[in-house]
Amino acid sequence: MCRVGLDKVYMTMLYLSGRVFVVLNILEDFIMQESGEMYLETILVLSQKKDHVRSIDICEEMGYSKPSVSRAMSILRSGKYIEMDDNNYITLTKAGRAIAEKIYERHTVISKLLMKVGIDEKTAAEDACRIEHVISDTSFEAIKRFTE
Repeated sequence: MCRVGLDKVYMTMLYLSGRVFVVLNILEDFIMQESGEMYLETILVLSQKKDHVRSIDICEEMGYSKPSVSRAMSILRSGKYIEMDDNNYITLTKAGRAIAEKIYERHTVISKLLMKVGIDEKTAAEDACRIEHVISDTSFEAIKRFTE
C-alpha cells in the first residue's frame, strides 16, 4: 500500500493480484476546501437566525440533498469542527467557528466593496462567495483596510 499526497487529495494505492486500485481519501483535507468552508459559514449564518441548526436547515439553505449534507456533517464532526447533540442540533466548535467567522467576514467585506464600485447586490454576493475562498490573507487584509 502506498500513499501519495496530491494537492489536498490523498490517493491510497492498493496492489491486489497485480492490479492497482486507487481510493481517494478526501476526509483529511475536506475542511480546507471550499465546500467545507461553505458548510461552516452556512451553519454560522443559520445559528444567527435560529435557536437550533439541524441538517435539514442546511439542506434547505444550500439546496443540497440530505445524503450530501449528512456526509458533510459526518466529516466535519470527525474533524472536530462541529458537534451534534442527542437532538441532532449542530453547533460549531471553537475551531469550526474560527473558520466560519473568517469566511463570513471575507464575504461581507468583499460584497460591500463590490457594491461600492457599482455591482448590484445579487452579483456582488455571488462573486464574493467565490472570491472568499481563494483570496490570500494579505490581499484580503489590504482590501479590508481600503474599505474602512
